[in-house]
Amino acid sequence: MVKSKEMLEIRWHGRGGMGAKTAALLLGEAMIHQGKYIQAFPEYGPERRGAPVTSYNRISDNPIKIHYGIKEPDVVMVLDPTLLPTERVREGLNEDTILIVNSKMQPEEIKKKFNINAKVYTVDATGISEEILGRNLPNTPMLGVLVRVTGLIDFDTFLKAVEERLKVKYKENIVKGNLQAIKKAYEEVKGL
Repeated sequence: MVKSKEMLEIRWHGRGGMGAKTAALLLGEAMIHQGKYIQAFPEYGPERRGAPVTSYNRISDNPIKIHYGIKEPDVVMVLDPTLLPTERVREGLNEDTILIVNSKMQPEEIKKKFNINAKVYTVDATGISEEILGRNLPNTPMLGVLVRVTGLIDFDTFLKAVEERLKVKYKENIVKGNLQAIKKAYEEVKGL
């Protein structure tokens, strides 16, 4: 669970095409339905499919008057574990930071291997997405873990918000697959 504070800051790390931007937007939209003020935005550079990308969320009960990248996040979401050794991903991590990693590794293995002093949680989001969606799209499974670990929003309420948003753009089988992937990751997270 996330400690209660005025504003929760989340930083997403992935590669182009993995859905870091979409995940931040889906979370933001779900939190708006809870009456929260939110920011959900990517940081653009010369990104292309497969290049490292960063997205951000800020969630608050009060209007958010800042708009810049997050240097000391409360939560860091890592969609591609090959990014773990990079300075960018590890920036601002401390013992109170929640680090959620798409990995088959156990949380303690990641802490030891990368000398990380944070609360680490893992899930095989790639395996889940490939099994259920037929491709490596770990963003929605990672959202399931985020909701479970942080307790930001009631899980059923979150699922309903994601379903409503995805139905606008995708066919029913894709929506159902994403919801199934979210549920499976929610159940399989390691580190609790």
